[in-house]
Amino acid sequence: MDRTLMRPTGLARVPDFLQLMRLDRPIGTWLLMWPTLWALWVAAEGIPGRNVLLIFVAGVYVMRAAGCVVNDYADRHFDGHVKRTRNRPLATGRISEGEAQALFLMLVMAAFVLVCFTNLFTVMLSLVGVVLAFIYPFMKRYTHLPQLFLGAAFSWAIPMAFGAVLGHVPFEAWLLFTANVAWTVAYDTEYAMVDRDDDLKIGIKSTAVLFGQADRLMIGLLQVLTLALLSWAGLRLALGGYFWLGLAAMAATFVHQQALIRKRDRDRCFQAFLNNHWSGLVVFAGLALSLWPDFVA
Repeated sequence: MDRTLMRPTGLARVPDFLQLMRLDRPIGTWLLMWPTLWALWVAAEGIPGRNVLLIFVAGVYVMRAAGCVVNDYADRHFDGHVKRTRNRPLATGRISEGEAQALFLMLVMAAFVLVCFTNLFTVMLSLVGVVLAFIYPFMKRYTHLPQLFLGAAFSWAIPMAFGAVLGHVPFEAWLLFTANVAWTVAYDTEYAMVDRDDDLKIGIKSTAVLFGQADRLMIGLLQVLTLALLSWAGLRLALGGYFWLGLAAMAATFVHQQALIRKRDRDRCFQAFLNNHWSGLVVFAGLALSLWPDFVA
């Protein structure tokens, strides 16, 4: 059957494009937003400038949308075989491959325009970010560590934020970067546990498949590594008690997630993944309060 017959017309197509960009599911945006805000606040040693804050907040939305588009394009022949993704617009034919390609290019161009309002150093860093966002979805064909590439893509806003504020990337930025990579691999492994049965059938690789019955242990080790690296950054930056309270709260969310994934139930693994929104939020709250400027009442 001609798949174009399945496409709505006119304004009825808008929901499909919103779904393709995941604007109806903000969890991914927040998981990208929190480490970006960590970096901006640390780099500025307090509240960042309004312009740079707006640029990076808009950039998070645009690049997350671009990443979702290229992810669905890469998985267009596989999503129809996975319970969770079988109704996505590219899998069902409601959006064509050409339309997805055009949308990805428009989103990347919009992100590039935004970063051009920073400085040349940050513009150069952004080119690496685009490459990471593009190649991640295809890595699940070749390696069991696609989550590592996702971690790098989701963390690249950290050196970019430091570059935009300071004009260079200090050691503390790389500590935040590495901590966020570890955290991303942990929570995306929880996410991959939801689809593991389907992924095994169709040959998709993931850390959930690689870790097997050691999945909970490996997630736990990655969570401990995240806390250790953030602690190291906090010590080097001489952050105050609010930061350590936020870090303790993050540890509590990790304990909760371990309880959720204990029986590897599909729905509870997804709940554990969603809970990471709070993990990132409490760290940001701790950082923001620790770096609260004296002149703000």
